[in-house]
Amino acid sequence: MKLAPLTSLLTFAASASSFAPRAGMLRRPLSTLNMADGDDMYDLVVIGAGSGGVRASRIASGHGAKVAIIEGQLNHGPPNFSAVGGTCVNVGCVPKKLMVFASRYPSEIGEASGYGWQGATEGSFDWDKFMEYKNAEIDRLNNVYQKFVLGNAGVEIIEGYGSLNGKNQVDVKLSSGETKTLKTKNVLVAVGGWPFKPNIPGAEYTITSNEIFYLKEQPKRMVVVGGGFIALEFAQIMDGLGTDVTLMYRGDLFLRGFDQDMREHLRDEMERNTGIDIQFNTNPTEIRKNDDGSLTVITEDGKEVECDQVLMATGRKGKLDNLNLESAGVETKGSFIPVDEYSRTNVDGVYAVGDITDRIALTPVALMEGHRLADTLFGGMDRPVDHEYVASTVFTSPEIGTVGYTEAEAAEKFKDIDVYTTRFRPMKHSFPKSESYSFFKIIVDANTDRVVGVHVATDGAGEMVQGVAIAVKMGATKAQFDETIGIHPTSAEEL
Repeated sequence: MKLAPLTSLLTFAASASSFAPRAGMLRRPLSTLNMADGDDMYDLVVIGAGSGGVRASRIASGHGAKVAIIEGQLNHGPPNFSAVGGTCVNVGCVPKKLMVFASRYPSEIGEASGYGWQGATEGSFDWDKFMEYKNAEIDRLNNVYQKFVLGNAGVEIIEGYGSLNGKNQVDVKLSSGETKTLKTKNVLVAVGGWPFKPNIPGAEYTITSNEIFYLKEQPKRMVVVGGGFIALEFAQIMDGLGTDVTLMYRGDLFLRGFDQDMREHLRDEMERNTGIDIQFNTNPTEIRKNDDGSLTVITEDGKEVECDQVLMATGRKGKLDNLNLESAGVETKGSFIPVDEYSRTNVDGVYAVGDITDRIALTPVALMEGHRLADTLFGGMDRPVDHEYVASTVFTSPEIGTVGYTEAEAAEKFKDIDVYTTRFRPMKHSFPKSESYSFFKIIVDANTDRVVGVHVATDGAGEMVQGVAIAVKMGATKAQFDETIGIHPTSAEEL
């Protein structure tokens, strides 16, 4: 079913962002916040300088609050891997996307002959050189966050490890070895998450999405364990860079929680267009280290796979260790901190945002949560969080861009739905006769005609769905989608 893209809304979104007010223009008089309590009292102390913590700190300071933010190390790399900017900047979204870009060049070159370019070859990938460039880029971003994002906002940055000492004090173990106590009216816990490894023999020989960014050499053979987006992205990254990859997942089909059609389509595309050995219903029970330094993965059914590295992408948990939350009576659930729609814990004046709250573990969501908390506490606004119609992307090939409800979720919530799908080979791949297909899906509440879900599997799906997400969030109807004139020739016009 052919529908039209949101050209006009995309244009509006781009121009509107240029006129967004800057936080520094929204300052409140300092006398209304911290001056009456003495210079040693903070309005907000943030533990964790990731996406949510940095955003909350910057916006709160922009409103006139006296803010300090605490982070274990200011520059990326072992032992903490993450630093100022959080997982996303240091060992997540940013370096991963750079690796995604690098891994896609072979497939681009592989289609070159279909466009008349003769003799084009992949060449060889230089792991050391890429890592050198990657590290320089993350160094640059660490500096940007410290000097410009936080520094220019007037946020005090403290290198150390923060823990609660009651609800109005934070003890900081400084990098110098000394301990400092901060008095504060409010505490924000924004420490994020940490990769989880299953408790099996030999797990200590495996790596996670932290260590992969600091490997000294590219493994020739790798086993990736897991079925979430991190596992799939790194499986395709390493495959694209020339590593022999085996993907093991304990379930029948990966990407649990995503729309079923998207999951099946990605499976088909990966089986057709990658060299990854995909093994469903496969669960490792032991990792054995061999005399030559290689590893052997032993599965439940007794099969053995030899490799050079094993990447465990088997989930993440909250970083609750050593926060001393019990000193303030803060409740936890598993490794996470439950909060309400204002990011409040069960203790007045203690808040939490980002991955530690186990809501939606995405960088833009943490940014939203931190921003709205700061506006509510210090900007005189009433801004609860909003987790409905959050767009996201899986950076595989093809990418999967999604916003709104899956078909199963929509059927449960709205009961009566209409579903529109189309599968096609886009022009870029059909011309060189590549067997690479796209799949688009729109889900509509039949009673209101509102589009409640859009799921896209294609090149550049993230860029495409970001624009469509604006329309979905605004409540666009199927009729309005149909009334919009498409841009031709594009894949997006299928929407």
